[in-house]
Amino acid sequence: MRVHQIMTRKVATVKADTPILEAANLMLQRHISGVPVVGDDGKLVGIVSEGDFIHRGEIGTQRRRGRWLKMLLGPGRSATEFVHEQGGKVGEIMTPAAELCTATDDMLLEDIVQLMERRNVKRLPVMRGDALVGIVSRSDLLRAVASLARDIPVPTTDDDQIRQQVIAAIESNEWQPAQLGVIVRDGIVHLSGIITDERFRKAIIVAAENVAGVKLVHDHIYLFDAMSGISFNSPEDEEWAKAG
Repeated sequence: MRVHQIMTRKVATVKADTPILEAANLMLQRHISGVPVVGDDGKLVGIVSEGDFIHRGEIGTQRRRGRWLKMLLGPGRSATEFVHEQGGKVGEIMTPAAELCTATDDMLLEDIVQLMERRNVKRLPVMRGDALVGIVSRSDLLRAVASLARDIPVPTTDDDQIRQQVIAAIESNEWQPAQLGVIVRDGIVHLSGIITDERFRKAIIVAAENVAGVKLVHDHIYLFDAMSGISFNSPEDEEWAKAG
């Protein structure tokens, strides 16, 4: 399998001048752990992740260094840490593009796994030339493993076309799930993502079923209850878990 067959294509992004509070709220609302940062031309300039919010002045978790260590590290390091801990914009806390590890959409999944392990990262922006075309994360790999566990054949060219059509059919509606994931093998569609209203589930499934070439749709969409902060498995996954 290759990256384009499992990656998330509709990627939430922010700008370098986006307030960090806005970026944090976006990550919470979308249930994502990292957001690509793009310029006005749409090109990738960095990424901001959960780790960038760990040492922050607002919550009193900035680094505490002794006087001798500060002298050893020098004022330059101290200045950089101050900006990261006190800066109010994404561009002041993000990892810049020059330091990022990225993937291409035609990379093999085995190469992606090795890259993630070697660089100790949870997600990789997916590039086609200079253009950001998606993001691949550990959760995307987990979905691929889960579908393989059900003995579904390897995706074909027709499956790739069906996948594109399913994504387009769902993403054109206001009830689309957050973090939509679509895997297609031999015309069998596996849907994943997060919804906040149970009524969205049937609409999403019907949209996929109406795509030509789709033989069957499996539902792995989580329902997120905003009041309790609890996520619930799909009815199908609950039945599968009981049967296992």
